[in-house]
Amino acid sequence: MKRRNFLTLVFVLTIALAVLFWLVSPEIRIMARPNRIGVIEVKGVIDDVQKTLKDVVKFRKDPNVKAIVLRVESPGGAVGPSQELYRELKRTRDTKPVIASLGAVAASGGYYIASATSRIYASPGTVTGSIGVIVYYPNLQGLFEKIGYRMTAIKTGQFKDLGNPDREMTAQEKTLLQTTLDEVHRQFIQDVAQGRNLAPEKISGIADGRILTGASAKSLGLVDELGNFEDALGAAAVMGKIEGEPKLIYAKKEKFSVLEFLLGSELSSQIRSYSSSFSYVRYQAPFIP
Repeated sequence: MKRRNFLTLVFVLTIALAVLFWLVSPEIRIMARPNRIGVIEVKGVIDDVQKTLKDVVKFRKDPNVKAIVLRVESPGGAVGPSQELYRELKRTRDTKPVIASLGAVAASGGYYIASATSRIYASPGTVTGSIGVIVYYPNLQGLFEKIGYRMTAIKTGQFKDLGNPDREMTAQEKTLLQTTLDEVHRQFIQDVAQGRNLAPEKISGIADGRILTGASAKSLGLVDELGNFEDALGAAAVMGKIEGEPKLIYAKKEKFSVLEFLLGSELSSQIRSYSSSFSYVRYQAPFIP
């Protein structure tokens, strides 16, 4: 009886250790070979990039990851997070190749982060470009008057309630906001020019918010090659000097939120975009779902 209990205990422990090893094995690099390509996906609106930043740094520091492919499916997003990711990608490309693969849509902030990479691939029909800045402020004054709703703002400065939906925006407020957007727009142009090694004047000529196809973007120097994700992987293998068949390592995805579970990731991303677009200056193509 004791022997049977002992064997049962050994069996249970063996199964438990096997499951534990299976769960943590992706993080174990003891037997890893230097033939890996790290794949990072940026999907939906660019708002919170902390997880993506960690993935970029992790792949940059991993000696077995010889190149990184950034897959972009995004209409853009908030300025600050886009700039954070741009900076880390640009820092990483000085260490190892970073290849951007643009999907159906990689516009505004989506293109902005791609411009920080070593090389950009896009399909001929990819929607990209949209180099511009936008901010929305709703005017609900008429609606409030109909339902008898009023807001009282007690503030410490002339511009503290800029964007108050209970009233028209003043001329001074519009001037201040436009000045701010113009400055952020200049930053956008300068960063794209620097990332693409182009003159700022060349970027300024097409930085009016227009969307471009991948084919047009290539003719303007915004894209290096026309190709799909597989083409980007091939370039990453060559630039990373990988011998033999490369092994793809995907950045772990975050767990779905309740909203994503109920509505799907794309729709929930759009809802977050619309709900936050009234309060953030954004690198975002406004009419691309």
